[in-house]
Amino acid sequence: MTTQTAVELTLAPLGPRFGARVEGLSLATATDDELAAVRAALVEHKVLFFGGQDLDEDGQVALGRRLGELTVSHPVVEGVDEGHPEIYSLDSADNGFADIWHTDVTFMPRPPLGSILRAVVLPPTGGDTSWADSQLAYDSLAAPVRDLVDQLTAMHDGTREFGYYLAQRRGGRGNVWEDEPVTRLDPVEHPVVRVHPETGRKGIFVNPGFTSHIVGVSEAESRAILDLLYAHLTKPEHTIRHRWSAGDVAMWDNRSTAHYANRDYGTARRVMHRVTLRGDRPVGPSLRAPVAG
Repeated sequence: MTTQTAVELTLAPLGPRFGARVEGLSLATATDDELAAVRAALVEHKVLFFGGQDLDEDGQVALGRRLGELTVSHPVVEGVDEGHPEIYSLDSADNGFADIWHTDVTFMPRPPLGSILRAVVLPPTGGDTSWADSQLAYDSLAAPVRDLVDQLTAMHDGTREFGYYLAQRRGGRGNVWEDEPVTRLDPVEHPVVRVHPETGRKGIFVNPGFTSHIVGVSEAESRAILDLLYAHLTKPEHTIRHRWSAGDVAMWDNRSTAHYANRDYGTARRVMHRVTLRGDRPVGPSLRAPVAG
């Protein structure tokens, strides 16, 4: 469903099915009605881009708070500074890369609803980000495959990416996430197919970054299923790609997308600042949540 709002945004689609550039809107001075329209467009288009924005750290946090409830920067990585614990800095000078397809923080019981990413330092060339539409990918699976994956759950594990950071750099003391201090990264189980709580649409909800295996099948079967889903999810017709410019801000619905940041800029520096909106526990087709009215 599409939520009707009092403001009609000017949207330039980036692909035939998802992704759009919002034109002529200043996020720093947007009205409540304009941001309500942005929030509705985010669910419909899944990824939104805003060029020429004048946001600093304070402005990015303020924007996030107007769109939803912000989380801390990350379950285990501290915020960019003491005054902005909500901002997660992806700094290539400090191993801040995201060059594997992933959906943000799916290794926690309640992953973020969405993310807001701001370009801070860009390399002269390269550093593009791509997004995949998990709902479009699900819809284009063959019906027997949809029937199979509707029944499955998978484990998500953040240890590979962040276990060393938590143990060595944070001494086993992470941040407070969902009102609980993070002292270890226990794997969590999520449905392989997630039902979007606002639209009722189904989407593939596994990702190479954090999904370790399918529950209840052999290792070989798990790998075959995941390889099939990853290859299908990231087919060119399911993806869009954004070339960053100074002043760009991107928003995406974490419940219906995965993304990948190109690491093709050599020793040049790339710094991106991200805030995330508090989400809910993923629900699969067998435990479908009521669709918001």
